[in-house]
Amino acid sequence: MAINLKKKYNVAVVGATGAVGIEFLRCLGERQFPLGELRLLASARSKGRKIPFLKKNLVVEELTEDSFKGMDIAFFSAGGSISRKFAPMAARQGVLVIDNSSAFRMDPTVPLVIPEINPEAAGHHKGVIANPNCSTIIAITPLWPIHRKNRIRRLIASTYQAASGAGAAAMAELIESTRAHLSNKEYKRTIFPHPYAFNLFSHNSKVDPATGYNEEEIKMLNETRKIFGDPEILVSATCVRVPVLRAHSEALNFECERPITPGEVRALLMSAPGVKIVDDPENNYFPMPHEASGQGDVLVGRIRQDMSDPSGKSIAMFVAGDQLLKGAALNGVQIAEVMIERGYLVSKRVGE
Repeated sequence: MAINLKKKYNVAVVGATGAVGIEFLRCLGERQFPLGELRLLASARSKGRKIPFLKKNLVVEELTEDSFKGMDIAFFSAGGSISRKFAPMAARQGVLVIDNSSAFRMDPTVPLVIPEINPEAAGHHKGVIANPNCSTIIAITPLWPIHRKNRIRRLIASTYQAASGAGAAAMAELIESTRAHLSNKEYKRTIFPHPYAFNLFSHNSKVDPATGYNEEEIKMLNETRKIFGDPEILVSATCVRVPVLRAHSEALNFECERPITPGEVRALLMSAPGVKIVDDPENNYFPMPHEASGQGDVLVGRIRQDMSDPSGKSIAMFVAGDQLLKGAALNGVQIAEVMIERGYLVSKRVGE
């Protein structure tokens, strides 16, 4: 992406000590984001903590109403309640907020952006741009090139979601409970309602008694429709938490308007941005969270015709993507890069 590195931008990271916050810092450093001042913000209990960044130790500040003075961009990843309280404050001060919570995703005035799909939407913001749900990003980034060529009418998704989706404490719970299980010791859970070691369970979000779908599954429906700009696409998801430390996987089955072959899908995905094909039936080698962890691309494989659909319009495939990167921090940083590249963002730094 062609970014003017001479122009610098003052950036705040809200929730800097969390799992996604740490990944925001890593992405900013690795992608050589044109940083001026970098301000790390978190709750009062994290005030004074030092976090390494590009051979320096940055000190975490307490998040307050005055934290955004002089900032150009604020990446939020501290939960919906923090975003609802502080994001409007930052936006009123002329700061571009890129929010990783669900607080504003379905607000019709807030763009919901995946740069590989709808970068133009970012230019219509009113101070806040929303980062989609991680499961949605990982599912529909590889589906977009297909949808654009041969509209997807219906999507059925089954997710295998890692501990990283619930934050650093959940990752620690998986590690510690597994260690306790192997040592035949009792473990007191604090994050999840069910044992996590050597177990899996329905996603731990609230279930709607009217529909039977939980909040995570409803997010995938609503967000896909908004990002694709297609209110008629049908989506049914079953979201499951699995004992994987990092990176979500998803089994996707989709029906197009016209017949489509696995070869056509591979051809469309071969050069698609943000996607990497990992599809080797001969060696039974397909996307795995182990290999998706730490990389920005969504891995795609098991691409095959759905034999239950005699019309030839349906394809089944399997994907894996790093929830902390493309599913969260990387997507947010890419949004900021789009804003800079397209001239939507003006630096507040004197003389620039």
